[in-house]
Amino acid sequence: MAKKANAEAETKETQGADQKRVLLVDDDPEIVDALRYALEAKGFEILIARDGNQGLAMAEREDPDLVILDMMMPKRSGFLVLEKLRRTRDVPIRVVMITANEGSRHKAYAEMLGVDDYIRKPFPMDRLIESVQRLLA
Repeated sequence: MAKKANAEAETKETQGADQKRVLLVDDDPEIVDALRYALEAKGFEILIARDGNQGLAMAEREDPDLVILDMMMPKRSGFLVLEKLRRTRDVPIRVVMITANEGSRHKAYAEMLGVDDYIRKPFPMDRLIESVQRLLA
């Protein structure tokens, strides 16, 4: 019986080590809840920041595998967060920017800053999950 419990504990530890960590930076509680639910169901560990400053601090402290970043947020915009992440990290972190903004200039600017994917709201959840899985493969 003890061997089985130990084997299960080892399996959980191994799965935890392989589990990819996604930092979700968004100030909209409904979007945060929906994304957290969908991504956790796919086996990702989700970290949450509610504004750009908190997102930057968590990215430095927690070193996630990927950041999902809203463009329009209080305290520091997604652009400023992305710019700082690109300037301060030796190994670039994967970043998916989500936005309700329709402007093509914003997309071009995000791409110039090095965003890995740019998704306009509203989007099908499958589109975001596919992007996260592809970037973390």
